[in-house]
Amino acid sequence: MHADSSQPWEDRVSAAWTAFDDDPGAWDPAGFRAVIDALVAELPAGSPLGPFEQACAWDSTGHSDRAVPLYREALARGLDGYRGRRAKIQLSSSLRNTGHPEAGVELLTPELDAPSDELDDAVRATLALCLSSLGRDREGLALVLGALAPHLPRYRRSMANYARLLIEPEQPPV
Repeated sequence: MHADSSQPWEDRVSAAWTAFDDDPGAWDPAGFRAVIDALVAELPAGSPLGPFEQACAWDSTGHSDRAVPLYREALARGLDGYRGRRAKIQLSSSLRNTGHPEAGVELLTPELDAPSDELDDAVRATLALCLSSLGRDREGLALVLGALAPHLPRYRRSMANYARLLIEPEQPPV
């Protein structure tokens, strides 16, 4: 835990996001961003949590273009761990939304080899969207099928094999 992430602050940030997620239509976008900005103002200068939370607020209120530099700032300030991985996923999605899916692919591809956590499927889904935006649908479909396969009650092995075959070069008949 960062020194600047006291539990009361974390609780208040979590409560703001829960309220927004429960009924985003009830919020004025600028009003929600103001709530997040007020919480960020409590953090020490240079905290990577500030630009991350602000990026999330801009992104969640339909402004990927405003979120991109803030995600980058948070990562440059050393945001790591779970929030760092979230920032990479969300930045990649925002890059795709702003017409730069190749940058999203570049950012997320190394995450395929990162230590596994609950965000693995989100990495693959977002990377698949970026690949699709680049016309690389087979690679994207392979990622999605590969992510889905472990969750299936049956056909896990088959789906994993189909995913692999989508991206492996065709083998000539012997």
